[in-house]
Amino acid sequence: MNAKTVSIKVNGMPFFVHEGTTVLEAAKLVNVKIPTLCYHPDLPAWAACGICVVKVEGSPKMFRACSTPVEDGMSIITHDPEIVEVRRTVIELILSTHPNDCLQCLRNQNCELQRLAAEFGIREMPFEYNINQIPVDDSTTSLILNPEKCVKCGRCVKVCQGMQNVWAIEFLGRGDSTRIAPAGDVLLAESPCIKCGQCSAHCPVGAIYEKDETQKVWKALQDPTKHCVVQIAPAVRVALGEAFGLEPGTLVTNKAYAALRRLGFKGIFDTNFGADLTIMEEGSEFVERFVHGKGDLPLITSCCPAWVDYLEKYYHDLIPLFSTAKSPQAMVGALSKTYYADKSGIDCKNIFMVSIMPCTAKKYEIVRSESMYSSGCQDIDVSITTRELSRMIKSAGIDFLNLPDEDADAPLGIYTGAGTIFGATGGVMEAALRTAYFLVTGQELKNVDLEDVRGIEGIKEARIRMAGKEVRVAVAHQMGNIEQVLDMVREAKAKGKELPWHFIEVMACRGGCIGGGGQPYGATDEIRKKRIAGMYKDDSTQKIRCSHQNPAIKQLYAEFLGKPLSHKSHELLHTKYTPRPLYTR
Repeated sequence: MNAKTVSIKVNGMPFFVHEGTTVLEAAKLVNVKIPTLCYHPDLPAWAACGICVVKVEGSPKMFRACSTPVEDGMSIITHDPEIVEVRRTVIELILSTHPNDCLQCLRNQNCELQRLAAEFGIREMPFEYNINQIPVDDSTTSLILNPEKCVKCGRCVKVCQGMQNVWAIEFLGRGDSTRIAPAGDVLLAESPCIKCGQCSAHCPVGAIYEKDETQKVWKALQDPTKHCVVQIAPAVRVALGEAFGLEPGTLVTNKAYAALRRLGFKGIFDTNFGADLTIMEEGSEFVERFVHGKGDLPLITSCCPAWVDYLEKYYHDLIPLFSTAKSPQAMVGALSKTYYADKSGIDCKNIFMVSIMPCTAKKYEIVRSESMYSSGCQDIDVSITTRELSRMIKSAGIDFLNLPDEDADAPLGIYTGAGTIFGATGGVMEAALRTAYFLVTGQELKNVDLEDVRGIEGIKEARIRMAGKEVRVAVAHQMGNIEQVLDMVREAKAKGKELPWHFIEVMACRGGCIGGGGQPYGATDEIRKKRIAGMYKDDSTQKIRCSHQNPAIKQLYAEFLGKPLSHKSHELLHTKYTPRPLYTR
């Protein structure tokens, strides 16, 4: 056998496994499930909960499977009466400090602690309840922190500090008084939090969750004076089906349109249209800087509101490099209350725009600055997540899986393949280069599939020639990876070196929007890759795959905006950035 493999047994079953594999991973290879609570494949194991204990023959002690590497000759016992009893006791102890209001909890029937209690058949509590009375923090527009429900697994802290490099939350106190809270014990809204929602996406229980605004949507839908319209983001269409038992990555675009009509929306739009429009504005902005020297390079994309928040707090000096183009969500919002309102003869004050997003930070984006009121009204009234939409569909009694396929409404529902790949890391860059190449050369790119910017790697680079010039691009996703890219730009500028890149795409969440903080729970790299594959499947099957070829976009400019970067475009489709402190108290 290869020198890098070792021979082990799991419950008497012999097999070989790579050296360095943990006991938890090894057991999974032979279809043995070891229960866990604090463990998540995105994060380094730190053995906090103790539920994954196992025995090793020849040793008197128990080991934690998530953090114990296998050794040659190791014989592991994953289940016996003593191990099961220890695990059961640990779960009972956790439950003794956890509120038992499951029916009112947002995570009801989708809670890892609840599932463990069911699997272990826990029906009575042998320990006295000891619930800390800690107030709920609902200070942000996006997330709610309920420390009472925290099981001290540490996932949120490790995500915020390790994956995202934001350091907004940490453990405060000791022993029974330990709790999660922002550093300095300030409110979440006063902390460096960028509202990305990765803490809520990784929380196993209901300690951190999105601010549910579905009641606002229901109220508007029931108001006869409101003309309710909706837009659906690229990444939603490859994840929404998971809430109804479909495989991750399954495209449910047309069923989602049908469901939204049945909920009562009068206009069904698609954020992909906004993505195509963003490419026209952002691509034109890149051409102005790269070809005509009007502005600094590299140009950095601006579609991710969590990243915008991070920039304004951590990288004030790079604001001049940032594209002023609004996100696709914001562009569709502005056009729904101007262009669509004019064509339909409806006062913008009577239009109620709802956006369905994979992202909790989008709730913050819709009120982040005056530019989000460019129509004369609030451009987007409510932004809800994929999870919130799935709950609305279920509560409305809609048989989602058996809905007929329906189309979105023109013109704000027509999109190209370039628009849909915005939902995946690298997709914004690929879409932008398809159009930038045309804007620079006047010719279509022969191969629009730019494989170098695809994939789940944290930092990706590519080069493409345009009119005899080399364009160097970078793609970074997951906030912890972005600092490396930005620091290289800073260093090059400070030392007068050649810029490492001319164009940079940044997304706050791992995998891009397909792994956003408002997507269905349980995302892993395996699931992210399936969702990404769904994005590119949608792209490859579209008749038109470049944003500048979208007939509805051409019509929009001809009838309303004039041309990219026009005065009217700047009024409606562009924004500004303001340096802000990390802590606002």
